[in-house]
Amino acid sequence: MISSFKYLNYTVKYGLFKEWEKLDMELNIELFRMINDLGKEYAFLNPIFVFFAKYTIYFVIIAVLYYLFTKSSRMMVISSVVSVAVAEILAIIAKKLHSNQQPFAELPDVNQLVEKAVGNSFPSDHTIIVFALCLSFWIFKRGWHFVWILLAIIVGFSRIGVGVHYPADVGMGALLSLVSVIIVSLTLPKWGMIQKWFGQDNPNISKEM
Repeated sequence: MISSFKYLNYTVKYGLFKEWEKLDMELNIELFRMINDLGKEYAFLNPIFVFFAKYTIYFVIIAVLYYLFTKSSRMMVISSVVSVAVAEILAIIAKKLHSNQQPFAELPDVNQLVEKAVGNSFPSDHTIIVFALCLSFWIFKRGWHFVWILLAIIVGFSRIGVGVHYPADVGMGALLSLVSVIIVSLTLPKWGMIQKWFGQDNPNISKEM
């Protein structure tokens, strides 16, 4: 009787989990196709996807270096870098819990526009870096700096457009970055030693909470 109950519980638990995972993957693939196929229908989008997917990260890093030499922005810089590190640690955990290869390695007829080694693409490390940096810029500066968030979204969209990531890869990367940025921006500026070294440029989020 007990063994039968355990078997039923196991079947329901893992059977439902498998069905949910299957449905989730189907939606993931469907959304990927919608975005990735845009380049097939509108060829002018392909070079745009490639530019944002490959090169935007360099512009963001240049911005980090620029802000580093701006005294009032040094706290923002250290916060953004720490946020990237925290998000990447969370990503390592996420990779242990779930694994999928790049769409071009799993699906037929993918509009692959850039070369990339096959491996676990969940979550998107590229998205994590860009989102963590851009979200930090906006949280500290606000105002017109919302363009950094728009840029991060375009990068995530483009990573799907070039065929190297699923929407779930990008979405999880953005989520991990958001969590990391909020935690770091609320805690790091309060450390006395950090304030002494990098100034007291507190993020707007800490002023509102």
